[in-house]
Amino acid sequence: MRHIISVLVENKFGVLARIAGLFSGRGFNIDTLNVGPTHIDGRSRITVTLNGDEKALDQCIKQLDKLIDVIKVENFVGDEGVGRELVLVKVNADSSTRSEITQICDVFRGKIIDVAPKSLIIEVTGNENKIRAFLNLLESFGVNELGRTGMVSLRRGATNFEF
Repeated sequence: MRHIISVLVENKFGVLARIAGLFSGRGFNIDTLNVGPTHIDGRSRITVTLNGDEKALDQCIKQLDKLIDVIKVENFVGDEGVGRELVLVKVNADSSTRSEITQICDVFRGKIIDVAPKSLIIEVTGNENKIRAFLNLLESFGVNELGRTGMVSLRRGATNFEF
């Protein structure tokens, strides 16, 4: 089963390594990992997506909650969270294919952020399904490079984080 785990942490040396190590030590393979600062100085949010057994994950979350620099751990189930990721993709584009690629970008609300004589760099944000569909359409043009952020997710509605 697919899980999205959001961990609010004190931004201190080694906290990411300890959290990633806890998942890998329990046999979980992390699909995506995203870390960034929050609106509060000294705090970061780590978002982890992974597949795995519910019981083993519950144990892992309990152990995460006990780590000193961890403030709050949440496991988003179903539609409890809102998640997005960003992809930058460099695709082959010449004068004959540029307009078709531009139309695809428009459909997916993508932005062309760099134009070169033989390529375009495009930015798209969305959920995993949207990103996958977008990339599938671009495959026929030839993808040169690709970078993805991984999932960033927040709980829907009012929050119960204690700051």
